Amino acid sequence: MPALTMGDPAGIGPELTALAWKALREQGEAFLWVGDPALLAPHVPVQIVQNAHEASAVFAEALPVLPITLPVPVLPGQPDGALAGAIIASIETATKLALSGAVSAVVTNPISKIVLKEAGFGFPGHTEFLASLCGVPGEEIMMLASPRLRVVPVTVHVSLREALNGLSGERIVQVGRALAVALKRDFGIEAPRIAVAGLNPHAGEGGVMGFEERDMIQPAIDALRDEGIDATGPYPPDTLFTDLARPLYDAALCMYHDQALIPLKTLDMATGVNVTLGLPIIRTSPDHGTAFSIAGKGVADPASLLAALRMARELGARRAMNKGKTS
Repeated sequence: MPALTMGDPAGIGPELTALAWKALREQGEAFLWVGDPALLAPHVPVQIVQNAHEASAVFAEALPVLPITLPVPVLPGQPDGALAGAIIASIETATKLALSGAVSAVVTNPISKIVLKEAGFGFPGHTEFLASLCGVPGEEIMMLASPRLRVVPVTVHVSLREALNGLSGERIVQVGRALAVALKRDFGIEAPRIAVAGLNPHAGEGGVMGFEERDMIQPAIDALRDEGIDATGPYPPDTLFTDLARPLYDAALCMYHDQALIPLKTLDMATGVNVTLGLPIIRTSPDHGTAFSIAGKGVADPASLLAALRMARELGARRAMNKGKTS
């Protein structure tokens, strides 16, 4: 059973959580919500529980909640820095449950990076914070996955200039290696195919438009292949995500955040799922933000959260089955 964090209470997370419980209760796909029960009580029946075992027992009748009490009232659509401590506590609690084996995965509702940063939060986002909580800072790798495409950016939550300066052959190899392990262990792909994107237009076109492909990306691909990983490329980014190209690989390894996320969100925003690789736990998240502008209006779409919960369950079950396998 996955644990679902509260996210920002002023965003759409609470209403999505209520909608997800309504959709999943009859299928028996239980999850435990870590947050303030008062946020959900007006929408669905809730039951305060002490552990995941209790949560499973009550899920058909009520949404099980491991309580995190908010210090001030919440106004939908109006983020409040006073809530930052509770938001962080929800993430910490869910992660501890996963690390202990009490839950099979962590699913994170959206947070506002600005709200947390203004309250002194020292991480760019969820991904880096979770890596720190799990004791593996710097090993976190972000994947966006949907039924139509999987993408992994080598550099993530930094400016484009910083991304270019921070890109290296060593990091490409590190990310490619972790991606291959995850595709086998968690996604059940026995012989994963990784397509590596170029950095420059036309993948540099033989040096006419840049030398990074020749001097950095190609040697990294060769190093991955020397390890027995089916990595190919570098491919021109403008053709890598076409209908003809996508069936030829299992995941695309991209050089920076938007190169990976723009095609994924264009193709499948509704059911895209954020998956963090490189952690000792399973973590997924819906592929959207807090959506303060529509919070509390009853129009939020739970499709991505449902996809994140279901993927967390599937990955958790597969990892448990393949426990001890790394290649």
